[in-house]
Amino acid sequence: MPLDPKAKFMIDQMAQMPLPPWSELDAVTFRGMMDTGRFPPPELPLAEISNTTIPGPAGPIAVRIYRASQEPNQPVIVYFHGGGFVIGSLDSHDGTCRRLCYNVGCTVVSVDYRLAPEHLYPAAVDDSYAATKWVAEHADFLKIDTKRIAVAGDSAGGNLAAVVAIIARDRSGPAICHQLLTYPVTDMAFKSESYTSNGEGYFLTKDMMVWFGLQYVPTGHDIEDPLLSPLYHKNLKGLPPATVITAEYDPLRDEGEAYARKLEAAGVPVKLNRYEGVFHGFFSMSGAIDQADDAQAFAAGELKKTFGL
Repeated sequence: MPLDPKAKFMIDQMAQMPLPPWSELDAVTFRGMMDTGRFPPPELPLAEISNTTIPGPAGPIAVRIYRASQEPNQPVIVYFHGGGFVIGSLDSHDGTCRRLCYNVGCTVVSVDYRLAPEHLYPAAVDDSYAATKWVAEHADFLKIDTKRIAVAGDSAGGNLAAVVAIIARDRSGPAICHQLLTYPVTDMAFKSESYTSNGEGYFLTKDMMVWFGLQYVPTGHDIEDPLLSPLYHKNLKGLPPATVITAEYDPLRDEGEAYARKLEAAGVPVKLNRYEGVFHGFFSMSGAIDQADDAQAFAAGELKKTFGL
């Protein structure tokens, strides 16, 4: 279908912030540019929002904890923000985490993993898995049920959620009951058909993804490393059920859907929804794009089923 009128308006607004040539752009400058114009966080009646730090493999990791209730034995989502492994923060995805917490009625732990290029792959993976282990090991402090731990993320964060689910399976824990993957990065080759059809003009571009890859991936590293590009993993059996969300006008559309099909072929229960007329990043644009509200309701519904809520 054509680009949704509300989505087109958002694209036109973002086009007012032109970027310098990618060859001249550095990560610090890009982060500063993307920090402007964020959506204000929604006012939702949550029980508590708090910040803390937890031990990580290379030093403390900042996390933000959202509680829908102070009652014990709450289900929990460990959330990894998007941003190409280079940008993004606890603040950039604060609204998304608040809505997940409220819509699902659970605890959310948002993870401020290390970013590239200061910290190359696998630093983000190591931090994300360490944070997930910490959540499972601190059930009393978090008031959570360790049998109801889900991982979730968007874009680069979707990659990290998928990879953490694989690592947790292969290292015998922690037990993950669900993975929510919103337009996930699953193939760092950047060669799918949607990179051709959607690689320019829809906010996220192929050039931007190539730049992200150059920042994140060590020189000469195999892009088919399955913990970098999970689409290449040869064994996806035994992974937790997955909810996969993609967008029609997104360069990442095809790799997200290919990963969903590969999970399903391995016997993993999968719910895949492609949202028509929208672009990469729409999920966080609740109130501005109708499909964002629909996608958030869909994601919350699938998580509630898994959590038994």
